[in-house]
Amino acid sequence: MHVRDILKRDKTIFSFEFFPPNTEKGWNALTNRLSEFEELEPSYVSVTYGAGGTTRTKTRDLVCQIASNTELDPIPHLTCVGHKKDEIHSILQEYADAGIDNLLALRGDIPTHGCSDGDYSYAADLIDAIHGFEGASFGVGIAGFPEGHPETPNRLVQLDHLKSKVDRGVDWMCTQLFFDNNAFFDWCQQCELVGIDTPIIAGIMPITTIAGMRRMAELAGGANFPAPLQQRLYRFQDDPESVRRVGVNWAAQQCAQLLDHGVRGIHFFTMNQSSATEEIYKALGAPSGSKLRGLHE
Repeated sequence: MHVRDILKRDKTIFSFEFFPPNTEKGWNALTNRLSEFEELEPSYVSVTYGAGGTTRTKTRDLVCQIASNTELDPIPHLTCVGHKKDEIHSILQEYADAGIDNLLALRGDIPTHGCSDGDYSYAADLIDAIHGFEGASFGVGIAGFPEGHPETPNRLVQLDHLKSKVDRGVDWMCTQLFFDNNAFFDWCQQCELVGIDTPIIAGIMPITTIAGMRRMAELAGGANFPAPLQQRLYRFQDDPESVRRVGVNWAAQQCAQLLDHGVRGIHFFTMNQSSATEEIYKALGAPSGSKLRGLHE
Protein backbone atom coordinates (compact mmCIF):
# COMPACT_ATOMS: atom_id res chain seq x y z
CA MET A 1 0.00 0.00 0.00
CA HIS A 2 1.28 3.46 -0.87
CA VAL A 3 2.27 5.48 2.21
CA ARG A 4 -0.16 8.21 1.17
CA ASP A 5 -2.96 5.67 1.62
CA ILE A 6 -1.52 4.39 4.91
CA LEU A 7 -1.47 7.96 6.22
CA LYS A 8 -5.11 8.39 5.21
CA ARG A 9 -6.07 5.10 6.84
CA ASP A 10 -4.20 5.43 10.15
CA LYS A 11 -4.64 8.43 12.41
CA THR A 12 -1.35 7.50 14.10
CA ILE A 13 1.38 5.46 12.38
CA PHE A 14 3.20 2.68 14.21
CA SER A 15 6.10 1.12 12.31
CA PHE A 16 9.06 -1.19 12.97
CA GLU A 17 12.57 -1.35 11.55
CA PHE A 18 14.43 -4.59 10.83
CA PHE A 19 17.93 -5.24 9.53
CA PRO A 20 18.96 -8.18 7.30
CA PRO A 21 20.85 -10.67 9.53
CA ASN A 22 24.35 -11.67 8.48
CA THR A 23 24.08 -15.29 9.62
CA GLU A 24 21.70 -18.13 8.88
CA LYS A 25 20.95 -18.40 12.60
CA GLY A 26 20.05 -14.72 12.80
CA TRP A 27 17.96 -14.97 9.64
CA ASN A 28 16.00 -17.93 10.97
CA ALA A 29 15.49 -16.22 14.32
CA LEU A 30 14.03 -13.12 12.66
CA THR A 31 11.80 -14.98 10.24
CA ASN A 32 10.48 -17.13 13.09
CA ARG A 33 9.76 -13.95 15.05
CA LEU A 34 7.85 -12.22 12.27
CA SER A 35 4.57 -13.66 13.50
CA GLU A 36 5.12 -11.90 16.83
CA PHE A 37 5.55 -8.62 14.97
CA GLU A 38 2.43 -9.34 12.92
CA GLU A 39 0.40 -9.64 16.13
CA LEU A 40 1.37 -6.05 16.99
CA GLU A 41 -0.25 -4.90 13.72
CA PRO A 42 2.09 -2.08 12.65
CA SER A 43 1.16 0.30 9.84
CA TYR A 44 4.27 -0.86 7.98
CA VAL A 45 7.80 -2.18 8.58
CA SER A 46 11.08 -1.03 7.07
CA VAL A 47 14.26 -2.94 6.20
CA THR A 48 17.69 -1.32 6.36
CA TYR A 49 20.24 -1.23 3.54
CA GLY A 50 23.99 -1.35 4.18
CA ALA A 51 26.19 1.54 3.12
CA GLY A 52 27.28 1.21 -0.48
CA GLY A 53 24.80 -1.58 -1.05
CA THR A 54 26.60 -4.08 1.21
CA THR A 55 23.29 -5.77 2.08
CA ARG A 56 21.53 -5.14 -1.23
CA THR A 57 20.63 -8.78 -1.92
CA LYS A 58 19.76 -9.54 1.70
CA THR A 59 17.60 -6.43 1.97
CA ARG A 60 15.71 -7.40 -1.18
CA ASP A 61 15.34 -11.01 -0.03
CA LEU A 62 14.00 -9.99 3.39
CA VAL A 63 11.61 -7.44 1.88
CA CYS A 64 10.27 -9.99 -0.59
CA GLN A 65 9.94 -12.66 2.10
CA ILE A 66 7.97 -10.29 4.33
CA ALA A 67 5.75 -9.23 1.42
CA SER A 68 5.07 -12.81 0.33
CA ASN A 69 4.76 -14.66 3.63
CA THR A 70 3.28 -12.18 6.13
CA GLU A 71 0.59 -9.54 6.47
CA LEU A 72 3.27 -6.93 7.15
CA ASP A 73 3.79 -4.14 4.59
CA PRO A 74 7.57 -3.80 3.96
CA ILE A 75 9.38 -0.63 2.94
CA PRO A 76 13.04 -1.01 1.84
CA HIS A 77 15.69 1.54 2.74
CA LEU A 78 17.83 2.56 -0.22
CA THR A 79 21.15 4.41 0.00
CA CYS A 80 22.81 5.97 -3.02
CA VAL A 81 26.43 6.83 -2.13
CA GLY A 82 28.77 4.62 -4.13
CA HIS A 83 26.08 3.55 -6.59
CA LYS A 84 26.00 4.17 -10.33
CA LYS A 85 22.78 5.26 -12.02
CA ASP A 86 22.30 1.91 -13.72
CA GLU A 87 22.62 0.13 -10.36
CA ILE A 88 19.92 2.30 -8.81
CA HIS A 89 17.71 1.75 -11.86
CA SER A 90 18.20 -2.01 -11.51
CA ILE A 91 17.27 -1.92 -7.82
CA LEU A 92 14.17 0.15 -8.53
CA GLN A 93 13.15 -2.32 -11.22
CA GLU A 94 13.59 -5.23 -8.80
CA TYR A 95 11.25 -3.58 -6.30
CA ALA A 96 8.77 -2.58 -8.97
CA ASP A 97 8.66 -6.18 -10.19
CA ALA A 98 8.13 -7.37 -6.60
CA GLY A 99 5.17 -5.00 -6.12
CA ILE A 100 6.88 -2.81 -3.53
CA ASP A 101 5.13 0.56 -3.24
CA ASN A 102 7.44 2.69 -1.07
CA LEU A 103 11.12 3.41 -0.46
CA LEU A 104 13.06 5.26 2.23
CA ALA A 105 15.61 7.33 0.29
CA LEU A 106 18.92 7.90 2.12
CA ARG A 107 22.36 9.14 1.18
CA GLY A 108 24.23 6.52 3.19
CA ASP A 109 27.56 6.78 4.98
CA ILE A 110 30.49 8.35 3.15
CA PRO A 111 33.26 5.76 2.56
CA THR A 112 36.07 5.91 5.11
CA HIS A 113 38.54 7.00 2.42
CA GLY A 114 36.45 10.17 2.02
CA CYS A 115 35.35 9.91 -1.59
CA SER A 116 32.95 7.90 -3.69
CA ASP A 117 33.03 6.76 -7.30
CA GLY A 118 29.23 6.68 -7.49
CA ASP A 119 26.93 8.99 -9.44
CA TYR A 120 25.07 10.32 -6.38
CA SER A 121 26.24 12.74 -3.72
CA TYR A 122 23.07 13.42 -1.74
CA ALA A 123 19.72 11.85 -0.88
CA ALA A 124 18.08 14.63 -2.93
CA ASP A 125 19.70 13.15 -6.04
CA LEU A 126 18.26 9.73 -5.19
CA ILE A 127 14.79 11.24 -4.74
CA ASP A 128 15.03 12.70 -8.25
CA ALA A 129 16.07 9.29 -9.60
CA ILE A 130 13.13 7.54 -7.92
CA HIS A 131 10.66 10.06 -9.29
CA GLY A 132 12.26 9.77 -12.72
CA PHE A 133 11.90 5.98 -12.79
CA GLU A 134 9.26 5.00 -15.33
CA GLY A 135 8.58 1.46 -14.13
CA ALA A 136 6.55 2.40 -11.02
CA SER A 137 5.40 5.32 -8.89
CA PHE A 138 6.95 4.83 -5.46
CA GLY A 139 6.07 6.58 -2.23
CA VAL A 140 9.24 8.28 -1.00
CA GLY A 141 10.37 8.76 2.58
CA ILE A 142 13.43 10.54 3.98
CA ALA A 143 15.34 10.79 7.25
CA GLY A 144 15.26 13.70 9.68
CA PHE A 145 17.63 14.55 12.53
CA PRO A 146 15.94 16.30 15.48
CA GLU A 147 19.19 16.70 17.41
CA GLY A 148 21.38 17.60 14.46
CA HIS A 149 23.61 15.75 12.03
CA PRO A 150 27.32 15.41 12.93
CA GLU A 151 28.39 16.35 9.39
CA THR A 152 26.41 19.61 9.42
CA PRO A 153 26.91 21.43 12.75
CA ASN A 154 25.14 24.53 11.39
CA ARG A 155 21.52 23.74 12.21
CA LEU A 156 20.17 26.41 9.84
CA VAL A 157 22.07 24.89 6.93
CA GLN A 158 20.83 21.47 7.98
CA LEU A 159 17.23 22.69 7.77
CA ASP A 160 17.98 24.10 4.32
CA HIS A 161 19.19 20.65 3.23
CA LEU A 162 16.07 19.03 4.67
CA LYS A 163 13.81 21.54 2.93
CA SER A 164 15.61 20.82 -0.35
CA LYS A 165 14.76 17.13 -0.04
CA VAL A 166 11.16 17.82 0.90
CA ASP A 167 10.72 20.18 -2.05
CA ARG A 168 11.69 17.38 -4.43
CA GLY A 169 8.55 15.50 -3.40
CA VAL A 170 8.40 13.20 -0.37
CA ASP A 171 5.51 11.53 1.44
CA TRP A 172 6.85 11.15 4.96
CA MET A 173 9.90 11.67 7.15
CA CYS A 174 11.28 9.25 9.74
CA THR A 175 13.62 10.67 12.37
CA GLN A 176 16.84 9.44 13.83
CA LEU A 177 16.42 8.00 17.32
CA PHE A 178 16.21 10.48 20.20
CA PHE A 179 15.62 10.37 23.95
CA ASP A 180 14.65 13.99 24.61
CA ASN A 181 11.10 14.76 23.49
CA ASN A 182 11.53 18.48 24.07
CA ALA A 183 14.28 18.53 21.45
CA PHE A 184 11.95 16.71 19.03
CA PHE A 185 9.06 19.12 19.63
CA ASP A 186 11.34 22.13 19.16
CA TRP A 187 12.75 20.69 15.93
CA CYS A 188 9.23 20.07 14.60
CA GLN A 189 8.48 23.76 15.16
CA GLN A 190 11.69 24.68 13.33
CA CYS A 191 10.55 22.55 10.40
CA GLU A 192 7.22 24.40 10.32
CA LEU A 193 9.02 27.75 10.30
CA VAL A 194 10.83 26.88 7.06
CA GLY A 195 7.72 25.46 5.40
CA ILE A 196 8.24 21.74 5.97
CA ASP A 197 4.82 20.16 6.43
CA THR A 198 5.68 16.54 5.60
CA PRO A 199 4.26 14.00 8.11
CA ILE A 200 6.97 13.28 10.69
CA ILE A 201 7.37 9.82 12.26
CA ALA A 202 9.36 9.87 15.52
CA GLY A 203 12.17 7.31 15.81
CA ILE A 204 12.28 5.51 19.17
CA MET A 205 14.82 2.92 20.33
CA PRO A 206 14.63 1.56 23.88
CA ILE A 207 17.95 1.16 25.67
CA THR A 208 18.28 -2.42 26.91
CA THR A 209 21.97 -2.49 27.98
CA ILE A 210 24.65 0.01 28.99
CA ALA A 211 26.82 -1.25 26.12
CA GLY A 212 23.89 -0.70 23.78
CA MET A 213 23.59 2.90 24.93
CA ARG A 214 27.25 3.47 24.12
CA ARG A 215 26.81 1.94 20.66
CA MET A 216 23.83 4.23 20.05
CA ALA A 217 25.98 7.22 20.98
CA GLU A 218 28.45 6.19 18.27
CA LEU A 219 25.85 5.42 15.60
CA ALA A 220 23.54 8.38 16.27
CA GLY A 221 26.05 11.19 16.57
CA GLY A 222 24.51 14.20 18.29
CA ALA A 223 21.88 12.22 20.20
CA ASN A 224 21.44 13.54 23.73
CA PHE A 225 21.08 11.13 26.63
CA PRO A 226 19.29 13.20 29.30
CA ALA A 227 20.87 13.19 32.75
CA PRO A 228 17.81 11.62 34.46
CA LEU A 229 17.96 8.73 31.98
CA GLN A 230 21.67 8.19 32.54
CA GLN A 231 21.21 8.44 36.30
CA ARG A 232 18.56 5.73 36.31
CA LEU A 233 20.58 3.45 34.04
CA TYR A 234 23.84 3.78 35.96
CA ARG A 235 22.03 3.25 39.27
CA PHE A 236 21.36 -0.31 38.10
CA GLN A 237 24.39 -0.85 35.88
CA ASP A 238 25.27 -4.09 37.67
CA ASP A 239 21.75 -5.46 37.19
CA PRO A 240 21.11 -6.12 33.47
CA GLU A 241 17.39 -6.79 33.90
CA SER A 242 16.85 -3.54 35.80
CA VAL A 243 18.81 -1.62 33.14
CA ARG A 244 16.56 -3.10 30.49
CA ARG A 245 13.45 -2.23 32.48
CA VAL A 246 14.59 1.38 32.92
CA GLY A 247 15.28 1.73 29.19
CA VAL A 248 11.96 0.26 28.13
CA ASN A 249 10.05 2.37 30.67
CA TRP A 250 11.77 5.54 29.44
CA ALA A 251 10.85 4.71 25.83
CA ALA A 252 7.24 3.98 26.88
CA GLN A 253 7.04 7.35 28.66
CA GLN A 254 8.44 9.04 25.55
CA CYS A 255 5.80 7.37 23.39
CA ALA A 256 2.97 8.31 25.75
CA GLN A 257 4.02 11.97 25.71
CA LEU A 258 4.43 11.95 21.93
CA LEU A 259 0.95 10.51 21.51
CA ASP A 260 -0.48 13.09 23.94
CA HIS A 261 1.02 15.81 21.73
CA GLY A 262 -0.53 14.35 18.58
CA VAL A 263 2.60 12.95 16.94
CA ARG A 264 1.88 11.65 13.43
CA GLY A 265 3.61 8.37 14.12
CA ILE A 266 6.21 6.37 16.03
CA HIS A 267 8.89 4.23 14.39
CA PHE A 268 10.53 1.55 16.57
CA PHE A 269 14.14 0.57 15.93
CA THR A 270 13.57 -3.04 17.00
CA MET A 271 17.02 -4.58 16.47
CA ASN A 272 14.98 -7.55 15.23
CA GLN A 273 13.63 -8.17 18.76
CA SER A 274 9.89 -8.01 19.43
CA SER A 275 9.77 -8.15 23.25
CA ALA A 276 10.68 -4.52 24.06
CA THR A 277 8.24 -3.17 21.46
CA GLU A 278 5.49 -5.42 22.80
CA GLU A 279 6.16 -4.19 26.34
CA ILE A 280 5.90 -0.57 25.20
CA TYR A 281 2.59 -1.30 23.46
CA LYS A 282 1.22 -2.82 26.65
CA ALA A 283 2.48 0.11 28.72
CA LEU A 284 0.53 2.42 26.40
CA GLY A 285 -2.61 0.46 27.18
CA ALA A 286 -3.16 -1.68 24.09
CA PRO A 287 -1.94 -5.04 22.76
CA SER A 288 -1.61 -3.98 19.13
CA GLY A 289 -1.05 -1.07 16.79
CA SER A 290 -4.62 -1.13 15.48
CA LYS A 291 -5.89 -0.43 19.02
CA LEU A 292 -3.43 2.43 19.46
CA ARG A 293 -3.48 4.22 16.13
CA GLY A 294 -7.19 4.97 15.83
CA LEU A 295 -8.08 3.29 12.55
CA HIS A 296 -10.56 5.23 10.44
CA GLU A 297 -13.77 3.43 9.58
